[in-house]
Amino acid sequence: MKIREITPYTMAILSELDENEQLVTRVLEDDAEYLLEEKPTKIIEYACTYFGSDLKGRQNGIKSVSGITHKVPIPVDPRNRMYFFPTKSPTLESCSWISHAHIDNSRKIDNTSTEILFKNGRTISLDVSHGIIVNQIQRTAQIRYLIDERGKPF
Repeated sequence: MKIREITPYTMAILSELDENEQLVTRVLEDDAEYLLEEKPTKIIEYACTYFGSDLKGRQNGIKSVSGITHKVPIPVDPRNRMYFFPTKSPTLESCSWISHAHIDNSRKIDNTSTEILFKNGRTISLDVSHGIIVNQIQRTAQIRYLIDERGKPF
């Protein structure tokens, strides 16, 4: 399948294996979901390009603004509040991306799994510790604040 653009309605870009053990990406939106054959990070790269930058540029910009150097949250399109954070290193095929704006809450399932509750009531389970998810949520909030402050008139 061709890459489709992500929108302000995109909640998550999830890495998973299909019935043939092939990597696919499940894209969750407010009222829809679909599968893509591209890797999740490739979809984020495409989205950054679509909105006038590239993933590397976004990562470098956030590193310089915040000092965050690993698993950097990405402002895909700050004007539309589209900030996504990676669940793992973006170099890993198992890395998924979560939209900060859609998260309502998260809870620990066990030491290596977390459930995310979205504002529309939908939940997903991730094979990532709750501590890592909480940290990523907080980092993304920090990035959103820093970028919002920089965009305000004096």
